[in-house]
Amino acid sequence: MIKILLCDDHAVVRMGLKMLLNNHPDMEVIGEASEGNEAIQKSLELRPDVVIMDLSMPHGKDGLSATSELKKLLPDTAILILTMHDDEEYLFRGIQAGASGSILKSAPHEELVAAIYSVSEGNAYLHPSATKRLMEEYLGSVKLGNTDTFNLLSDREKEVLTLIAKGYSNKETAEQLVISVKTVETHKANLMEKLQMKTRPELVAIALKKGLLGI
Repeated sequence: MIKILLCDDHAVVRMGLKMLLNNHPDMEVIGEASEGNEAIQKSLELRPDVVIMDLSMPHGKDGLSATSELKKLLPDTAILILTMHDDEEYLFRGIQAGASGSILKSAPHEELVAAIYSVSEGNAYLHPSATKRLMEEYLGSVKLGNTDTFNLLSDREKEVLTLIAKGYSNKETAEQLVISVKTVETHKANLMEKLQMKTRPELVAIALKKGLLGI
């Protein structure tokens, strides 16, 4: 059973999502929150497997801040960003904050269910239009000659790349791999130099291309 916490400032949205998800025999909405602080409090109390987090909440703590804080407190809880913004800025900020993926509020319910399954299993999930933009960015890097360097990475550098692309901080990556933060920073600098890349979006794009995110 996948235990889910809904965080959205619109009660009608939460009600609709709850009815939809509770219709699935292996999903259960165990709690609701209307802003970030409440989401953190209820997550600590209820320990959900997945938190569906709205980014745009005008009252209380916003979704990005809540995501970042929640991942520090409950690193094993997957957070799926729910947004009306089909904009890579929101996508990358969500990933950077620690989210396992994002989905548009306008997406069909089958896609939402698929996204929940994916992040609950420890994988990343990006809505199709976001994946397309990331791939376009990657293909743009191809034209600049930034390809054929992936095989230069060591196994450890590939592990670091995977976690970075999933939105883990250097500290969280160090904890996952049982190495020091300084070692993570060294691996990160080396892999970015080998790949000739400078930004997280570029790293996410190549991680997608190489199948490191399970998408």
